[in-house]
Amino acid sequence: MSDSFVVEAEVRADQGKGASRRLRRLENKIPAILYGTKSKKPVALSVAANKLKRALEEEAFYSHILTVKFDGKEENAILKDLQRHPSTGDVMHADFLRVSKNQAIHVNAPLHFVNEDTCVGVKMGGGVVSHQMTDVEIICLPGDLPEYIEVDMADVEIETIVHLSDLKLPKGVKIAALQQGEDHDLPVCSVHKPKGSAADETEGEEAASEGEE
Repeated sequence: MSDSFVVEAEVRADQGKGASRRLRRLENKIPAILYGTKSKKPVALSVAANKLKRALEEEAFYSHILTVKFDGKEENAILKDLQRHPSTGDVMHADFLRVSKNQAIHVNAPLHFVNEDTCVGVKMGGGVVSHQMTDVEIICLPGDLPEYIEVDMADVEIETIVHLSDLKLPKGVKIAALQQGEDHDLPVCSVHKPKGSAADETEGEEAASEGEE
């Protein structure tokens, strides 16, 4: 992973809903928490809202090991959760989870679909690509964490479904759902004929003529 992200934070003493509202309104900061590992206690933090907003515009921020700096300390963590305002979508709270290089983590990695324009099912079969997922939960050590999982659509034929088990994963990476059994091998994307296509109409006409016979 070439990118590196540093989250500059401050320890916040005042907690509770009222303190969080004042923090957001008067200081333009977002309340946050850093937690994880039995040997360390959770730490209540605050992060500058404008800096966090810029960081969240980077896709890699969601799937990288972050360096959280506060009170003269540095800790490695991942962004575990965001709470947003239901109407405005503004970030209301951020959760950071500590990570250890020897302990596997569960992270949602974005899916990057490539070669859709040259997909066999699209070019030769006249199909369209439909996405059922945009990200996938993976399990890996922090050092093996990928920025994204690539889904190569080049050889996918018409009326074909790409499942989780079809994805090519980087070394050391597992898909969380597949650890629960074959019943959890969910569809990721598919290539199918568009509704109302000429092929559908032809098939419909053939079926109708057969019925008349």
